Amino acid sequence: MTACAIESPSTGAEHEAPTTRYAITADGAYAARLAPAGESWFPERWTLDGPEPYAVPLPGGQPEEPGTEVHPMGDGRVLIHRLVERRHVFSLLYPTGPGTGELAVGAVECDADTYVTLLAPAPGGERAYALAVCETSTAVWLVAGGAAGPERVAEVPGRCSGGVWLETGGRMLALDRELGGRTKTVVVDLGRDGEVSPLLEITPDSDDRLLLADPDSGLLVISSDAASPGQERLGWGVLGSTLPVRFPGALRLPDCTVTPFAIQPGQVLTPENCAVALRVDGPLGTWVGTWHPTDPRVRHLPAPQGWLPACGLWTPEGVLRLPYSTPQTPCGVAELTPPPPADPPKAAAPEPPTPRPMPLQEAPLAKAAAE
Repeated sequence: MTACAIESPSTGAEHEAPTTRYAITADGAYAARLAPAGESWFPERWTLDGPEPYAVPLPGGQPEEPGTEVHPMGDGRVLIHRLVERRHVFSLLYPTGPGTGELAVGAVECDADTYVTLLAPAPGGERAYALAVCETSTAVWLVAGGAAGPERVAEVPGRCSGGVWLETGGRMLALDRELGGRTKTVVVDLGRDGEVSPLLEITPDSDDRLLLADPDSGLLVISSDAASPGQERLGWGVLGSTLPVRFPGALRLPDCTVTPFAIQPGQVLTPENCAVALRVDGPLGTWVGTWHPTDPRVRHLPAPQGWLPACGLWTPEGVLRLPYSTPQTPCGVAELTPPPPADPPKAAAPEPPTPRPMPLQEAPLAKAAAE
C-alpha cells in the first residue's frame, strides 16, 4: 500500500486549533509560536538571524486559548489573533522590559459559521493578512499594516484554503478554491483591487492545490489527483511553463504521509537545482526528507529531537534549518546539509504525461512584471 497524503488546512468552522503554532517570516529573521506552559499557552517570539537563536516570552494578562494564532512581523513584533465571541480581535505584542506591550490593531466581526485564519507571513514583513471563509465565499483581510485597522481587500467566490505568496512584493497571493465540487488554485492580485485569475488546472475533473512556490526559480510544488484519480499525489511544475506538471515516483513513499514545507531559495531561473524539504510521517515515526526535481529518490534524514514538525527553511547555500524545542534547549535551530542530488539514470524511461495536461497559467505574474 502506498499513501501519499497532504496536510492542507481545512476551512471548516469546526476546526478550533490553530492552523499552525509556529510561523517564520519570509526572510527567516523572526518566528512566533504559541508555546505551552503546563496546561496553558502563551505567545513567544524567536529571533533567528543572530549568532544564536533565542526566544522572548510575550505573556499577556491571562493564558491564551488553544485556538489563538500568532504571526511574526518583520520588525520583531508578534501579531496575535484571538476570538472573542463573534469578534476576531488582532493586537501587536512586543517586549517592554519585564512585561509585554500590546497595541490593539482592530477586529473583524463575522457570523458564527465563518472561519477566520491568518495567512503565511507576507514578503517584506510589514503586512499581515487573514482569510474569512464562509459557505459561499472567502474574504481576504489586511489585518495589520494598513492605514486604519483591518481592511477587506478581496472577495473570492468559493471556499478558499492554503495561501502561497508568488513573488517578493507581497502582491500576488495563490489560494486553493473549492467551487462547484472541485478545488483549483487561483491568484488574487492584491494590487489590483483583489482581481482573481486562474493559476493551476491540470485537468477539468482533478482537484489541484498549490503547496509551495519559490519566486526566484519559479518552482511550484503541488498536490493533485490528476495522475491517479481519487488519490492525491505530489507533483512539481514551473510557473509560466507550458510543460505538464510531473508526478515523480520518488515522492510516493509506502505507508507514509509526505508534507512538503520549504523550497531552497536563490536558484534564479533554475528550478531543477532547488531542494525541497519534506516532513515524512510513517509507522516508525517522523523524519525529514529532501528531494530535488532531478533526483530519482528522496534522501532521508533524522529529525532533531523536539522538532516543531513541518517547520523550517533553507538557506540559498543548501543548509536546512529546523527549529526545535526541548527541556534542555527551549529555543534551538538544527542545521542539516543534505547530500547533493544524484544524477538521473541515463537510461531512465520518461515519465508519462499527466492525462489531458493543462499548463500553469502565466497571466497573473506576467501582468505584475509588466507593471
